[in-house]
Amino acid sequence: MGIAARKAKEKEDLKKAILDAARELFLEQGYDRTSMRMIAQRIAYSPTTIYLYFKDKDAIFHALHTEAFQLLGARFAPLAHVADPMERLTAMGKVYIEFAQENPGLYDLMFIMKAPVQAMEETKHLWVEGDRVFQVLMSTVEEAMKKKVMRKSDVEVTSFLIWSTVHGMAALFVRDRCFKVISEPKQETLMDDALAQFSNWLRSLKP
Repeated sequence: MGIAARKAKEKEDLKKAILDAARELFLEQGYDRTSMRMIAQRIAYSPTTIYLYFKDKDAIFHALHTEAFQLLGARFAPLAHVADPMERLTAMGKVYIEFAQENPGLYDLMFIMKAPVQAMEETKHLWVEGDRVFQVLMSTVEEAMKKKVMRKSDVEVTSFLIWSTVHGMAALFVRDRCFKVISEPKQETLMDDALAQFSNWLRSLKP
């Protein structure tokens, strides 16, 4: 490996270390209580070094958002090959729930933790990563309506309703609320049973 390649790798490794440390601290301490100095201390570097990579804490949070939504988008990508849009919607719900179950910290950061918007506003867009994933959902709903396997309605509102339904299940799981109110015999299969009901509800939207 040449000198230039080695330096580039070192920079990428340090950037990853900054993001990993920030993610841990945001989840441990909350966004407001985490400082650039704390992030620097976590990786044994000076705050000045952190500022060489990120303008401020908002920029770090935005980078983490981008990374997390890219992971979620990658999980959705293979579902594009599911021909029936209604089956695809059911599969998307399952993948979404599984993503939250496997990555509770990331899910918390993406959807539950109060997110700063300053970095997004400065780059002239608002939550572009989340919007990109939502567009995948909307295009699937629109396709289902065009193929007349779903009742014609407002695409955006219907998509929001579908998303919020699955998000509610995911959020309750991530914040450990599901098993506080559900009877013990049903806890083991709760999410599978809920997803089955979700699929039934989607089928009820057929014309």
